[in-house]
Amino acid sequence: MSEKQALVPRLRFSEFREPWLSSPMVERYSFKGNNSLSRDKLNYSQGSLRNIHYGDIHTKFSLHFRVDAEPVPYINNGKSHSAIRPENYCISGDIVFADASEDMADIGKVIEVIDSGDAPLVSGLHTILARPRAGCFVLGFGAYLFSSEAIRRQIQREAQGAKVLGLSASRLRNVKLYYPSRAEEQRKIADCLSSLDTLITAQAEKIDALKTHKKGLMQQLFPRVGETIPRLRFSKFQDAGEWEEVQLGSIAEIKLGKMLDNKKHSTGALLPYLNNMSVRWNAVDTSSLPRMYFEAKELDRFGLRSGDVVVCEGGEPGRSAVWDGHLPDLKFQKAIHRVRFHVPFEPKLLVLYLESIAGTQRFEMLFTGGGIKHLTQETFAKLKIPFISHEEQQKITDCLSSLDSLIAAQIAKINALKAHKNGLMQQLFPFREDCSNAGCQSKGS
Repeated sequence: MSEKQALVPRLRFSEFREPWLSSPMVERYSFKGNNSLSRDKLNYSQGSLRNIHYGDIHTKFSLHFRVDAEPVPYINNGKSHSAIRPENYCISGDIVFADASEDMADIGKVIEVIDSGDAPLVSGLHTILARPRAGCFVLGFGAYLFSSEAIRRQIQREAQGAKVLGLSASRLRNVKLYYPSRAEEQRKIADCLSSLDTLITAQAEKIDALKTHKKGLMQQLFPRVGETIPRLRFSKFQDAGEWEEVQLGSIAEIKLGKMLDNKKHSTGALLPYLNNMSVRWNAVDTSSLPRMYFEAKELDRFGLRSGDVVVCEGGEPGRSAVWDGHLPDLKFQKAIHRVRFHVPFEPKLLVLYLESIAGTQRFEMLFTGGGIKHLTQETFAKLKIPFISHEEQQKITDCLSSLDSLIAAQIAKINALKAHKNGLMQQLFPFREDCSNAGCQSKGS
């Protein structure tokens, strides 16, 4: 086997000084067979064989894959079982690649099988199964090796296709791997990065728990459809009587945005605008806004002020946010409805109501059309919303907004952890993809 000395990373544990090795993937891994069963041949209730589907690698499975901790489907009982040979069952240490993706960032995304469970596990549709040769890598190291930037770039270069990118085992075989010669150093790297992954997972679970708590609280703080009193009410308002409902159009002006138009106008101004992609639940993303031309007469008509609520037609029904006004020239496109209250009303209460089950149900009932549904200004104006004292409005928005702030803070923490891990990965693995000088050494550690 042609092992060569390779670059060493910029960051190393102090006890290791040996140069790293470099080998083509085919010398360190063998490729095994998979099946090509579609989703309709799988189920989540019973079976004798379990199946790794490429879509789950993209969206669900952890980098370190433990079958009993993941939602892994079974193969339906039938003749398809006989086509799967036992030597192609997944075992600990196997690397499974997703060989198809519409996104270059995800092509060749991997999981490493840490625990394959008691039932036979197979690599499924649009996957490539690679098995390390005996003694090459410690368990847990391969997942990070194939997630390192130098290896990822090589894999991306091997992808083929236009709208859908694809990989093959024959194209992966010559990907050059860089790795420590000593198992102890591999283990140190894997343990270090795995500990960060554990923190990230715990943080994600904390965020999910907060979101679940908020969702449950919202269902209690807003009356259900057909009811006029919420299940949970602040003590000060226990005797305040039933909630009143009004049509949104009676207390607010509703305006649909401008039709998309990229033509130049001699008297127009090229300005940023919001579209469906810009509006999230409770937040507006202004990091990369599109632009189009607006005439002088359109500036106020399609303008946004602080306190306006922007509501999306597409995507998740009722996805909305309160605009804070920090970009004075910002406009909005036809897929967005602007709600501007002309009576005392907490704008955030509308956003929270649309996020609740009752609000979502009522919002969806307003849509008209077949495959592509629409919502006119006039129809949106008929949406019935709670109209209670401003003091009670404030109490509800303060309560739920405090949860939003807590969720946002936790999201910032998980993003910081992910950024730290990415930075550490770039330090713990060689950054360059090739080293023509077999005797390359580190600059120091």
